[in-house]
Amino acid sequence: MARSASKPKPISLALQGGGAHGAFTWGVLERLSECETLDIQAITATSAGAMNAAAYLSGLQTGGPAGAREALETFWQTVSRKGSVMDAMGASSAAGDFMASNPFTTWTPHNFATAMTSFLSPYDLNPFNLNPLKEAVQSTIDFDAVRQSSVQLFIAATNVETGRVRIFKDEEITMDAVLASACLPQTFKAVKIDGTPYWDGGFLGNPSLFPLFYSEAPKDIVLVTLNPIERKGTPRSAGEIQDRLNEITFNASLLGELRSIAFVQKLLNDGLLNKAVRSHYRNLNIHAIRGGEVLSGLRLESKYDTSWRFLNELREKGRGHAEKWLEECHDSIGKTSSLDIHEAFLGN
Repeated sequence: MARSASKPKPISLALQGGGAHGAFTWGVLERLSECETLDIQAITATSAGAMNAAAYLSGLQTGGPAGAREALETFWQTVSRKGSVMDAMGASSAAGDFMASNPFTTWTPHNFATAMTSFLSPYDLNPFNLNPLKEAVQSTIDFDAVRQSSVQLFIAATNVETGRVRIFKDEEITMDAVLASACLPQTFKAVKIDGTPYWDGGFLGNPSLFPLFYSEAPKDIVLVTLNPIERKGTPRSAGEIQDRLNEITFNASLLGELRSIAFVQKLLNDGLLNKAVRSHYRNLNIHAIRGGEVLSGLRLESKYDTSWRFLNELREKGRGHAEKWLEECHDSIGKTSSLDIHEAFLGN
């Protein structure tokens, strides 16, 4: 691929959440940070994507691209050391005992925990609100540096009381905002910010794209997805059904926003908007590094696998697919979308 020595091309990133699968995004960010012909100027992110973004910007502000890569690795090393959420809550040993006495089931520790949370909440199971993710975020990310970064950051969380998405930005970017964005209500107590409870942002924005529309963010948006859109076949086991329900739920908001983008783009391209209305919209170039397709063979419980070997495997997959995207789509940046939204995400 020919690379010019001209000014780096500005891009926006949109990072999905997905638990430990976020290590794929780690690899993507690592590879993109090495590309001197791209300039990441804005990031919208949710859950694990928000943690990746905060770690990246923390290191970028204090040590440039090399510092960003170091901060990401330190964050994921810490996540691995802290172990899985279930291990921290003691669920794995209980699940092991249950499975040993139940040869007729195909239960996993994750499925056991899911069943437990169907009638017991984290207020019952985790009264002290133990959260190894909080320790990892707190010990590795400098939020003063994140707020000082020139890169715009938007983090989505779900307002429990209103059922609406809340976008944190600028001085609102704190450790609590990141933890709220990653707060699965079956696992953790709601994160309160100024007295308002918040849950995982993935319910309403995974990630939220609209903050990029109403800011000075670059019009080239690179989606980094972790959840497969399509999955052939009918799920039959309880675990498979739950897996697919989670994928559908956490993709719904993104698909809705992509439909809106596709509709507005068609109106703009067909000249169906008058000048006054058209001035409020702009053509966007959509690109995607589709981790969901790469990770589709992994079961839901792998999102809780924080072993260093597994995280590094995902990191290498992320690096590899970012490299492939650079080779195939880099020249489209600033000119046109490198994928058809309808074909890639909205087909029947």
